[in-house]
Amino acid sequence: MNPTAIGLIVFAFIFGGALCGMSLRAALPEDHFSFESRETMKLGTGLIATMTALVLGLMTASAKSSFDTQDTVVKHASADILTLDRTLARYGPETKEIRDSIRRVVAIRLDQIWPKDASRPIKIDPSEVTPIVEGIDDRIRALAPQSDAQRWLLSRALNIIEDLQKSRWFMFGGAGASILFPFLVALVFWLTITFASFGLFAPRNATVIAVIFMCALSVSSVVFLILEMDNPYEGVIKVSDAPVRYALSHLGQ
Repeated sequence: MNPTAIGLIVFAFIFGGALCGMSLRAALPEDHFSFESRETMKLGTGLIATMTALVLGLMTASAKSSFDTQDTVVKHASADILTLDRTLARYGPETKEIRDSIRRVVAIRLDQIWPKDASRPIKIDPSEVTPIVEGIDDRIRALAPQSDAQRWLLSRALNIIEDLQKSRWFMFGGAGASILFPFLVALVFWLTITFASFGLFAPRNATVIAVIFMCALSVSSVVFLILEMDNPYEGVIKVSDAPVRYALSHLGQ
């Protein structure tokens, strides 16, 4: 889902609903706006507004949770990569080629997920570097420790690389959208009804139209931000690449 396009669609629906409400008021007879009719419509609109607030809260919590999870995965993976590199360095000089391969893989993934050229599409799918990563795993397992210290370091390195494998697939599997489309459709429908009721009761003047315009813009911007958080590696709000860049700058030292 493109957050910008959906944000504009949400704005068009809810602001258009308000304008339709204003037009409908002019077409309806005055007895439709009696005190009892107004109270009934306000009660119905209040119920819809409550449901809208609940769904907005659920969507925000879901998107924020998804974003925070991916951010945590990136930070933990970066720390594990640095720890693996230092563990192999302590093992001995025979691990230099393995450490160089780890650095190359990190550089490739950094360029794929956070490309310097913003026009390039990102690549979350790790299948391109999977054979290289599995080859690193095999080469670590093939090490022949000569002392208790090396055996302990090898065991630790294998545990770390297993955690990295899990993080890699968790990052790939969890990068998809968490906002369910039916929730989004229901939200837009309820917002349109709510704003249509605003237009139905509001006087037709420039000040009121400007206020409703700003309210519609504010609500649609909230939906835009929610969808941005739900897509953690693209757009305006995305997971920082700082931990990975820090790890890359310290690998091999």
